[in-house]
Amino acid sequence: MPDSMPMFIDAHHHLWDLHHCHYPWLMARGERRFFGDPTPIQRNYLPAEFAAESADYKPVKSVHIQVGVRTEDETRETAWLQSLAPYPQAIVAATDLRAPDLPASLDAHAAHERFRGVRQIVGRHIAEDRKHGSDELLDDPAFVAGLRELATRGLSFDLQMIPPQMPRVLAALQQVPELRVVLCHCGSPWDQSPDGLADWGKGLRALAARPNTWCKVSGLGMFNPQWTDAALAPLITEVVDIFGPGRVMFGSNFPVDKLYNSYEALWRCYNAATSQYTATEREQMFYHTAADFYGI
Repeated sequence: MPDSMPMFIDAHHHLWDLHHCHYPWLMARGERRFFGDPTPIQRNYLPAEFAAESADYKPVKSVHIQVGVRTEDETRETAWLQSLAPYPQAIVAATDLRAPDLPASLDAHAAHERFRGVRQIVGRHIAEDRKHGSDELLDDPAFVAGLRELATRGLSFDLQMIPPQMPRVLAALQQVPELRVVLCHCGSPWDQSPDGLADWGKGLRALAARPNTWCKVSGLGMFNPQWTDAALAPLITEVVDIFGPGRVMFGSNFPVDKLYNSYEALWRCYNAATSQYTATEREQMFYHTAADFYGI
């Protein structure tokens, strides 16, 4: 690892074995997704390939985030991830927080020691959210009750949303102030026009005012597939300025972001974009925030 780069935890990545669990979107050939054409990654992606992504930038630990496994395979995926090495050290699983059998589902996930929390996607892109009905979660009392169940158990929630949802997201989260929440993908800054980024920043500030909210720098290639270091740096700086190093962590979103650039290029960009911060602040963002949040 370059001398200037602190040791780091990859706080957001995915693995899948298409022979072990069923992922509908990985099986659906020829369907374009909100992040582009998934064809190059519609194949197995296992720890050995993840570990080999870069000779110079290697995570000390990693956090696996669920990526759309079918309902009947949710706990099967957690059991499979628990068996893997050398990654991941923490598992954020899939489950429907509205389900009547939520306590039993969480019990089943919790049988695996690396289980840390849940991601149920609220927003991807307006068109896909209509198709999946994910936006409706924010108006469902059962969803808020599920968030409360996570908080009661000391589990965390990985929140993927889009900026137009931010006021409604905040209203839901304010009903469960004790729940630890981390925003995936910087809150999804899809609209990178000046007005779009201004609205995104305003929404982030409102969410950051909730003390139990963290932010994950990840997935930015989904919003700008032709990204450059110069394009990402202002977004990263704004996130850090809003949340502070103690509530910021970094993730690769691989292999999805592999569609746009290499692992090495991504972490080199993160490294350069944070060069103005102190060594202590960088160690916090690259390692300690994720280690403390996920208990790894």
